[in-house]
Amino acid sequence: MSGKIRLGGTARSPEDALLLHGLGLGFAEIGIADPVGFQAVKRQYRELSRSTGLSYLCHAPREGDPNDIETLETVYFPKLLQVLSIMPELDMRLVTVHLWMDPRFVGKQTIAYKIGFLERLVEKAKTHGLTVCIENLSERACDLAEALAAVPRLNLTLDLGHAELLSPENTSFGFLEKFPERIKHIHLHDNFGGASAGDDLHLPVGEGKIDFPKIFDSLLGAKYEGTMTLELRPAQIQSCLEYVSALINTETRYNSGGASPPRPAGIGPRRAKGAMHLAGARNVPRPQMAGAGRTPPCAFSSLHLYQSKKRKP
Repeated sequence: MSGKIRLGGTARSPEDALLLHGLGLGFAEIGIADPVGFQAVKRQYRELSRSTGLSYLCHAPREGDPNDIETLETVYFPKLLQVLSIMPELDMRLVTVHLWMDPRFVGKQTIAYKIGFLERLVEKAKTHGLTVCIENLSERACDLAEALAAVPRLNLTLDLGHAELLSPENTSFGFLEKFPERIKHIHLHDNFGGASAGDDLHLPVGEGKIDFPKIFDSLLGAKYEGTMTLELRPAQIQSCLEYVSALINTETRYNSGGASPPRPAGIGPRRAKGAMHLAGARNVPRPQMAGAGRTPPCAFSSLHLYQSKKRKP
Protein backbone atom coordinates (compact mmCIF):
# COMPACT_ATOMS: atom_id res chain seq x y z
CA MET A 1 0.00 0.00 0.00
CA SER A 2 2.99 2.29 0.49
CA GLY A 3 3.32 4.79 -2.34
CA LYS A 4 -0.13 3.96 -3.68
CA ILE A 5 -2.22 6.04 -1.28
CA ARG A 6 -1.98 9.81 -1.65
CA LEU A 7 -2.37 11.54 1.67
CA GLY A 8 -3.91 15.01 2.03
CA GLY A 9 -5.80 17.14 4.49
CA THR A 10 -8.79 19.42 4.90
CA ALA A 11 -8.25 23.09 3.98
CA ARG A 12 -10.69 25.65 5.33
CA SER A 13 -8.64 28.51 3.89
CA PRO A 14 -5.65 29.12 1.58
CA GLU A 15 -3.57 29.47 4.73
CA ASP A 16 -4.56 25.93 5.75
CA ALA A 17 -3.59 24.67 2.30
CA LEU A 18 -0.14 26.22 2.64
CA LEU A 19 0.30 24.54 6.04
CA LEU A 20 -0.67 21.19 4.53
CA HIS A 21 1.96 21.66 1.85
CA GLY A 22 4.48 22.42 4.60
CA LEU A 23 3.63 19.09 6.23
CA GLY A 24 4.51 17.32 3.01
CA LEU A 25 0.95 16.40 2.02
CA GLY A 26 0.14 16.14 -1.66
CA PHE A 27 -3.32 17.67 -1.82
CA ALA A 28 -5.91 19.69 0.03
CA GLU A 29 -9.61 18.90 0.17
CA ILE A 30 -11.44 22.20 0.01
CA GLY A 31 -14.98 22.60 1.28
CA ILE A 32 -17.07 24.93 -0.85
CA ALA A 33 -20.01 25.68 1.43
CA ASP A 34 -20.92 28.89 -0.38
CA PRO A 35 -20.07 28.88 -4.11
CA VAL A 36 -20.68 32.62 -4.41
CA GLY A 37 -18.55 33.55 -1.41
CA PHE A 38 -15.81 31.17 -2.56
CA GLN A 39 -15.07 33.43 -5.51
CA ALA A 40 -13.23 35.76 -3.10
CA VAL A 41 -10.53 33.16 -2.33
CA LYS A 42 -10.47 31.18 -5.57
CA ARG A 43 -7.57 33.16 -7.01
CA GLN A 44 -5.49 32.58 -3.86
CA TYR A 45 -6.02 28.84 -4.11
CA ARG A 46 -5.10 28.88 -7.80
CA GLU A 47 -1.87 30.81 -7.22
CA LEU A 48 -0.93 28.57 -4.31
CA SER A 49 -1.37 25.48 -6.45
CA ARG A 50 0.81 26.95 -9.19
CA SER A 51 3.60 27.90 -6.77
CA THR A 52 3.64 24.70 -4.69
CA GLY A 53 2.28 21.96 -6.94
CA LEU A 54 -0.45 21.23 -4.38
CA SER A 55 -3.54 19.69 -5.97
CA TYR A 56 -7.14 19.95 -4.79
CA LEU A 57 -10.21 17.85 -4.19
CA CYS A 58 -13.63 19.28 -3.43
CA HIS A 59 -16.08 18.76 -0.59
CA ALA A 60 -19.57 19.93 -1.51
CA PRO A 61 -21.93 21.84 0.84
CA ARG A 62 -24.18 20.08 3.35
CA GLU A 63 -27.66 19.22 2.18
CA GLY A 64 -29.64 20.84 5.00
CA ASP A 65 -32.86 19.10 6.03
CA PRO A 66 -32.38 15.55 4.68
CA ASN A 67 -36.13 14.98 4.24
CA ASP A 68 -37.09 18.29 2.62
CA ILE A 69 -37.40 17.39 -1.05
CA GLU A 70 -38.45 20.87 -2.12
CA THR A 71 -35.36 22.50 -0.63
CA LEU A 72 -33.11 19.77 -1.94
CA GLU A 73 -34.45 20.44 -5.43
CA THR A 74 -34.65 24.23 -5.43
CA VAL A 75 -31.66 25.13 -3.22
CA TYR A 76 -29.23 22.25 -2.84
CA PHE A 77 -29.14 20.90 -6.40
CA PRO A 78 -28.54 24.36 -7.97
CA LYS A 79 -25.81 24.97 -5.39
CA LEU A 80 -24.09 21.72 -6.35
CA LEU A 81 -24.22 22.72 -10.01
CA GLN A 82 -22.42 25.93 -9.07
CA VAL A 83 -19.76 23.88 -7.29
CA LEU A 84 -19.28 21.67 -10.35
CA SER A 85 -18.72 24.74 -12.49
CA ILE A 86 -16.00 26.02 -10.13
CA MET A 87 -14.05 22.77 -9.87
CA PRO A 88 -12.35 22.78 -13.31
CA GLU A 89 -10.97 26.25 -12.59
CA LEU A 90 -8.88 24.72 -9.77
CA ASP A 91 -8.28 21.43 -11.60
CA MET A 92 -10.39 19.56 -9.03
CA ARG A 93 -11.44 16.16 -10.38
CA LEU A 94 -13.32 14.59 -7.46
CA VAL A 95 -16.17 15.92 -5.34
CA THR A 96 -17.60 14.41 -2.16
CA VAL A 97 -21.28 15.03 -1.50
CA HIS A 98 -23.44 14.61 1.62
CA LEU A 99 -26.82 13.08 0.83
CA TRP A 100 -28.18 11.23 3.84
CA MET A 101 -29.86 7.98 2.76
CA ASP A 102 -30.10 6.03 6.00
CA PRO A 103 -33.62 4.48 6.00
CA ARG A 104 -33.69 4.66 9.80
CA PHE A 105 -34.04 8.45 9.49
CA VAL A 106 -34.88 9.27 5.87
CA GLY A 107 -38.20 8.26 4.32
CA LYS A 108 -38.55 5.87 1.36
CA GLN A 109 -40.00 8.54 -0.89
CA THR A 110 -37.09 10.86 -0.14
CA ILE A 111 -34.53 8.13 -0.76
CA ALA A 112 -36.12 7.37 -4.14
CA TYR A 113 -35.97 11.08 -4.98
CA LYS A 114 -32.32 11.25 -3.93
CA ILE A 115 -31.38 8.40 -6.26
CA GLY A 116 -32.80 10.41 -9.15
CA PHE A 117 -31.01 13.47 -7.77
CA LEU A 118 -27.71 11.58 -7.90
CA GLU A 119 -28.39 10.37 -11.44
CA ARG A 120 -28.80 13.96 -12.62
CA LEU A 121 -25.81 15.20 -10.64
CA VAL A 122 -23.50 12.50 -11.98
CA GLU A 123 -24.65 13.21 -15.53
CA LYS A 124 -23.84 16.91 -15.08
CA ALA A 125 -20.45 16.06 -13.55
CA LYS A 126 -19.67 13.83 -16.53
CA THR A 127 -19.74 16.86 -18.84
CA HIS A 128 -16.92 18.39 -16.75
CA GLY A 129 -14.97 15.11 -16.49
CA LEU A 130 -15.58 14.95 -12.73
CA THR A 131 -16.00 12.05 -10.31
CA VAL A 132 -18.87 12.25 -7.82
CA CYS A 133 -18.56 10.34 -4.54
CA ILE A 134 -21.33 9.99 -1.98
CA GLU A 135 -20.04 9.93 1.58
CA ASN A 136 -21.30 7.48 4.18
CA LEU A 137 -22.85 9.46 7.04
CA SER A 138 -24.54 6.78 9.13
CA GLU A 139 -25.43 4.38 6.31
CA ARG A 140 -24.41 0.76 6.14
CA ALA A 141 -23.29 -0.77 2.85
CA CYS A 142 -26.75 -2.22 2.23
CA ASP A 143 -28.31 1.25 2.58
CA LEU A 144 -26.39 2.59 -0.42
CA ALA A 145 -26.63 -0.54 -2.56
CA GLU A 146 -29.73 0.63 -4.47
CA ALA A 147 -28.20 4.01 -5.32
CA LEU A 148 -24.93 2.46 -6.45
CA ALA A 149 -26.79 -0.04 -8.64
CA ALA A 150 -29.00 2.66 -10.17
CA VAL A 151 -26.13 5.09 -10.84
CA PRO A 152 -23.16 3.12 -12.20
CA ARG A 153 -20.91 6.19 -12.41
CA LEU A 154 -21.53 7.11 -8.76
CA ASN A 155 -18.63 6.33 -6.43
CA LEU A 156 -17.96 6.34 -2.68
CA THR A 157 -16.03 8.42 -0.20
CA LEU A 158 -15.55 6.03 2.71
CA ASP A 159 -15.46 7.99 5.96
CA LEU A 160 -13.79 5.76 8.53
CA GLY A 161 -14.85 7.98 11.42
CA HIS A 162 -18.54 8.09 10.49
CA ALA A 163 -18.42 4.32 10.06
CA GLU A 164 -17.80 3.98 13.81
CA LEU A 165 -21.05 5.80 14.71
CA LEU A 166 -24.60 4.45 15.06
CA SER A 167 -23.31 0.90 14.70
CA PRO A 168 -22.05 -1.82 17.05
CA GLU A 169 -19.03 -2.26 14.75
CA ASN A 170 -17.27 -0.10 12.20
CA THR A 171 -19.28 -0.28 8.99
CA SER A 172 -16.27 0.36 6.73
CA PHE A 173 -15.68 -3.40 6.57
CA GLY A 174 -19.06 -3.87 4.89
CA PHE A 175 -18.29 -1.23 2.27
CA LEU A 176 -14.86 -2.71 1.61
CA GLU A 177 -16.38 -6.16 1.21
CA LYS A 178 -19.32 -5.20 -1.01
CA PHE A 179 -18.08 -2.19 -3.00
CA PRO A 180 -14.26 -2.10 -3.04
CA GLU A 181 -14.16 -0.94 -6.66
CA ARG A 182 -16.50 2.00 -5.97
CA ILE A 183 -14.39 3.48 -3.17
CA LYS A 184 -12.44 6.32 -4.77
CA HIS A 185 -11.64 8.44 -1.73
CA ILE A 186 -11.30 8.03 2.06
CA HIS A 187 -11.83 10.36 5.02
CA LEU A 188 -9.74 9.69 8.09
CA HIS A 189 -10.41 10.85 11.67
CA ASP A 190 -11.06 9.23 15.05
CA ASN A 191 -13.79 9.06 17.70
CA PHE A 192 -15.15 6.82 20.46
CA GLY A 193 -18.25 5.57 18.70
CA GLY A 194 -21.69 6.72 19.80
CA ALA A 195 -25.11 7.66 18.53
CA SER A 196 -25.31 11.42 18.79
CA ALA A 197 -24.24 14.38 16.69
CA GLY A 198 -21.76 15.27 19.42
CA ASP A 199 -19.97 11.94 19.05
CA ASP A 200 -18.60 12.84 15.59
CA LEU A 201 -15.51 14.24 17.29
CA HIS A 202 -12.99 14.39 14.43
CA LEU A 203 -10.09 13.51 16.72
CA PRO A 204 -6.52 12.95 15.52
CA VAL A 205 -6.02 9.37 14.39
CA GLY A 206 -5.07 7.27 17.43
CA GLU A 207 -6.87 9.39 20.02
CA GLY A 208 -10.15 7.46 19.82
CA LYS A 209 -11.06 3.81 19.79
CA ILE A 210 -11.27 3.04 16.06
CA ASP A 211 -9.24 -0.05 15.16
CA PHE A 212 -7.29 1.54 12.31
CA PRO A 213 -4.72 -1.27 11.91
CA LYS A 214 -7.53 -3.72 11.24
CA ILE A 215 -9.21 -1.33 8.79
CA PHE A 216 -5.93 -0.71 6.96
CA ASP A 217 -5.47 -4.48 6.66
CA SER A 218 -8.85 -4.56 4.90
CA LEU A 219 -7.80 -1.67 2.66
CA LEU A 220 -4.73 -3.67 1.73
CA GLY A 221 -6.91 -6.69 0.97
CA ALA A 222 -9.16 -4.54 -1.22
CA LYS A 223 -6.06 -3.18 -3.02
CA TYR A 224 -7.11 0.39 -2.39
CA GLU A 225 -4.99 2.87 -4.33
CA GLY A 226 -6.43 6.33 -4.05
CA THR A 227 -6.61 9.52 -2.07
CA MET A 228 -7.08 9.81 1.69
CA THR A 229 -7.97 13.05 3.49
CA LEU A 230 -7.14 13.63 7.12
CA GLU A 231 -10.31 15.52 8.08
CA LEU A 232 -8.57 17.50 10.79
CA ARG A 233 -7.01 20.89 11.33
CA PRO A 234 -3.33 21.21 10.33
CA ALA A 235 -2.04 21.10 13.93
CA GLN A 236 -4.05 17.92 14.57
CA ILE A 237 -2.70 16.39 11.37
CA GLN A 238 0.85 17.12 12.46
CA SER A 239 0.24 15.34 15.77
CA CYS A 240 -0.73 12.03 14.12
CA LEU A 241 0.96 12.17 10.71
CA GLU A 242 3.78 9.80 11.66
CA TYR A 243 1.27 7.24 12.94
CA VAL A 244 -0.88 7.48 9.80
CA SER A 245 2.19 7.18 7.58
CA ALA A 246 3.14 4.00 9.44
CA LEU A 247 -0.38 2.60 8.92
CA ILE A 248 -0.09 3.25 5.19
CA ASN A 249 3.43 1.86 4.91
CA THR A 250 2.72 -1.86 4.76
CA GLU A 251 6.38 -2.71 4.19
CA THR A 252 7.26 -1.27 7.58
CA ARG A 253 4.30 -2.96 9.26
CA TYR A 254 4.86 -6.45 7.89
CA ASN A 255 8.63 -6.40 8.27
CA SER A 256 7.96 -5.93 11.99
CA GLY A 257 6.03 -9.18 12.15
CA GLY A 258 2.65 -7.67 11.37
CA ALA A 259 2.61 -5.65 14.58
CA SER A 260 0.50 -2.53 14.59
CA PRO A 261 2.47 0.72 14.54
CA PRO A 262 2.71 2.39 17.94
CA ARG A 263 0.24 5.17 18.63
CA PRO A 264 1.63 8.70 18.81
CA ALA A 265 3.30 9.51 22.12
CA GLY A 266 0.80 10.37 24.82
CA ILE A 267 -2.20 9.07 22.87
CA GLY A 268 -4.78 6.64 24.35
CA PRO A 269 -7.04 5.08 23.49
CA ARG A 270 -8.95 6.80 26.25
CA ARG A 271 -12.65 7.10 26.97
CA ALA A 272 -14.16 10.39 25.88
CA LYS A 273 -16.41 12.10 28.38
CA GLY A 274 -19.99 11.36 27.45
CA ALA A 275 -19.11 9.10 24.54
CA MET A 276 -21.43 6.15 23.99
CA HIS A 277 -19.61 2.86 23.42
CA LEU A 278 -21.68 0.40 21.44
CA ALA A 279 -19.47 -2.67 21.32
CA GLY A 280 -21.67 -5.71 21.72
CA ALA A 281 -24.88 -3.73 21.48
CA ARG A 282 -27.73 -5.48 19.71
CA ASN A 283 -29.89 -2.47 19.04
CA VAL A 284 -28.53 0.89 17.99
CA PRO A 285 -30.40 3.68 19.80
CA ARG A 286 -32.03 6.51 17.94
CA PRO A 287 -29.68 9.51 17.83
CA GLN A 288 -29.68 11.86 20.79
CA MET A 289 -29.25 15.49 19.85
CA ALA A 290 -26.40 17.64 21.09
CA GLY A 291 -27.28 20.49 23.44
CA ALA A 292 -28.75 23.75 22.22
CA GLY A 293 -26.23 26.18 20.83
CA ARG A 294 -23.59 23.54 20.17
CA THR A 295 -21.92 23.70 16.76
CA PRO A 296 -22.79 20.49 14.93
CA PRO A 297 -19.94 18.38 13.51
CA CYS A 298 -19.66 18.24 9.74
CA ALA A 299 -21.81 15.31 8.69
CA PHE A 300 -24.06 14.77 11.66
CA SER A 301 -25.57 18.23 11.54
CA SER A 302 -28.43 16.45 9.80
CA LEU A 303 -29.25 14.82 13.13
CA HIS A 304 -29.96 18.22 14.61
CA LEU A 305 -32.43 18.98 11.86
CA TYR A 306 -34.02 15.59 12.43
CA GLN A 307 -34.63 16.36 16.10
CA SER A 308 -37.85 18.35 15.84
CA LYS A 309 -39.13 17.17 12.46
CA LYS A 310 -41.55 14.32 11.96
CA ARG A 311 -40.25 11.66 9.63
CA LYS A 312 -41.89 11.91 6.25
CA PRO A 313 -43.19 8.84 4.42
